[in-house]
Amino acid sequence: MSRWSDEENPRAQVEPLAALVAVFAVGVALTAYTGVLNAALPTPDRNLAEPTVERAERAVGDESGVLAPDALSSGLSAGPDGYRLNLTLQTGGRTWHAGPVPPKNSDSADAPDSTRRTVSVRVAPGRIRPGQLRAEVWS
Repeated sequence: MSRWSDEENPRAQVEPLAALVAVFAVGVALTAYTGVLNAALPTPDRNLAEPTVERAERAVGDESGVLAPDALSSGLSAGPDGYRLNLTLQTGGRTWHAGPVPPKNSDSADAPDSTRRTVSVRVAPGRIRPGQLRAEVWS
């Protein structure tokens, strides 16, 4: 018989239910952490154009939300850091561009992410027409 028998010096033990609850809590915490981390990291399939066109619309438009074509270049600051941005404003057969020309190849990883938004465009003092603001974002 060993010098320390179980009867003389009982070892610390945990109830099985408490151990299961602790393992479950650690598992839930790890799952929550990885979910938050995954949402915070940039991924190639993330849509960059949608929030960019919203910010560009606010940058180009006035207090009433009407866009002025001559202010289109001020919307280029709405692009995400590390990406290039092209803005195109169209209304009534007229088109205005700001930013570098987007790449044409749609199959590559550098293909631009793009979206359109219907906006109001001031074509002359007192003349407002419906139009489209398009944002193309690529790396």
